[in-house]
Amino acid sequence: MGEIFALLSAVFWAGAVIFLKRTGETLPPLALNLFRVVVSAALLLVTMFVLDQPPWRAASVRDYLLIAASGIIAIAVADTLFHASLNRIGAGLTGIVDSLYPPFTVVFAFVILGERLTPGDVVGLVLVVSAVLVASRVVLPAGTSRRTLAVGILLGVAGMAALSLGIVIVKPVLRDHPVVWVTGMRQLVALAVLSVMALHPRERASCRQIFRLPRRTLRFALPGTLLGSYLALVFWIAGMKYTNAGTAAILNQTAIIYIILLASVVLNEPFTRRKAAACTLAVAGVAAVILG
Repeated sequence: MGEIFALLSAVFWAGAVIFLKRTGETLPPLALNLFRVVVSAALLLVTMFVLDQPPWRAASVRDYLLIAASGIIAIAVADTLFHASLNRIGAGLTGIVDSLYPPFTVVFAFVILGERLTPGDVVGLVLVVSAVLVASRVVLPAGTSRRTLAVGILLGVAGMAALSLGIVIVKPVLRDHPVVWVTGMRQLVALAVLSVMALHPRERASCRQIFRLPRRTLRFALPGTLLGSYLALVFWIAGMKYTNAGTAAILNQTAIIYIILLASVVLNEPFTRRKAAACTLAVAGVAAVILG
């Protein structure tokens, strides 16, 4: 089931990207991130109570600390680094940097959890990462200096490392606790941290915008948040719970297939031979992981 959950997470995240791409045109990165976490934390909190999994569930101090660390590292820190990188090097090169997520996860899972990949996982990893590299078209923002390029890449690499570390360290907690409870607690911790970050004088004004967004922004921000920060997030954590972290990370990266297809249908972006090749590689990678 873990493989199915990981693939569903990729599908929901792809849908979210289409909506969030439009939202990001009018809402600054930290404000958008805060909006997503506020809404998703509220949805997860309601879900927790509906499923009789309130925040005060019995758990060890170690479990709470790991959940808190995961929320801070994988959401507050990783997302901030991601947006900082994106602003410097653009979407094309960011897509390539994002392909480091599965390898980082594999390494952390091996070092921290002692997980090992099957031969099928290794083949799938190579194919899926290759699909991302083929699909990503490098278009740097005009006037990008070498220093800006280097800093942007380093920030992106650090963001992927933080994302991978944040999810791997919480996997032991998932063995003893429900997916929704762990997901909700991570999001609540991230909300607390982001709220503090939003108090910074440079961010305060833009972050206040999330409480009075115009309807044209909400029609993209709300579905993007529901798909990406609620459904995709829950299935992402579920994938990590029910299969190896490395395997789940490889399948998560197949979001590139669905993003390409949805962008062609919804945003009228051309479906090129390069994109067709990327989809073929990614599908082959999924088959290798599942059959291997």
